[in-house]
Amino acid sequence: MLRRNIRLRREYLYRKSLEGKERLLYEKKRKIKEALEEGKPIPTELRNEEAALRQEIDLEDNYTSIPKTHIDDEYANATVRDPKILLTTSRDPSAPLIQFVKELKFVLPNAERMNRGGQVISEIIESCRAHEFTEVILVHEHRGIPDGLIISHLPFGPTAYFGLLNVVTRHDIKDKKAIGAMPEAYPHLILDNFKTKLGERTANILKHLFPVPKPDTKRIVTFANRSDYISFRHHIYEKPGGPKSVELKEIGPRFELRLYQVKLGTMEQSEAQIEWVIRPYMNTTKKRSFIGNEPEPDDKRKRNKA
Repeated sequence: MLRRNIRLRREYLYRKSLEGKERLLYEKKRKIKEALEEGKPIPTELRNEEAALRQEIDLEDNYTSIPKTHIDDEYANATVRDPKILLTTSRDPSAPLIQFVKELKFVLPNAERMNRGGQVISEIIESCRAHEFTEVILVHEHRGIPDGLIISHLPFGPTAYFGLLNVVTRHDIKDKKAIGAMPEAYPHLILDNFKTKLGERTANILKHLFPVPKPDTKRIVTFANRSDYISFRHHIYEKPGGPKSVELKEIGPRFELRLYQVKLGTMEQSEAQIEWVIRPYMNTTKKRSFIGNEPEPDDKRKRNKA
């Protein structure tokens, strides 16, 4: 098993190293296509390679003409089978952290919770690979308050690091009859305002935590991005007065996520390449929106309408 994992990782890194060459070849083909379509002469730097490149262009179809990246390769088999998730915590978890992870287990279908004990991360990841888990989620805390969430996709990554804020669990709500029971049906997903390239990457990581639901399920999970803070909400809906009357009921838990790093590798690989990391000390960081489009202020909207 160890040799197999080493071989698969080496093949993955080799495919990743070919991306630059494939992208360069794609750009050459694109220039030749544009020249032929517009009736312009072939660029002088490509005339020696024109015959071979045109032959490759003739053999391509819509699927093979655009080069695939390691990002496509990471989730290539995600739709073949449902996700299988392992949930665990930092060592010596407090009662609030244990309660939060218990509720996350019900939110995420096909999730299994494991007591951390004295196990190290590398042992957990290897065990999950051997048992064909697709994701490992590690929840951290600070003085009894959950403050960090790490999502690591198996077998090769990526790993997303989130800050965790404003956690309200179902256990914290005193009126248990108001929130009702937690359904176990696969939920529909709402991903709001993930517009940028990093936003699409983040949405891709989050949506693959959930399997494909049935069309008639009444459970909804929402990830809504506002100013790079991703709000998680969990609802069920009912139609008491027919199809035009919809009642939405929040069943918890709720929390906010703040992405601060994406790494091209699994959780235990300290040498893995960092794809993106937030730089809070930059002068323009507070003004920029990395994941989605920043909504216009109300006074600016009024000026635009006037």
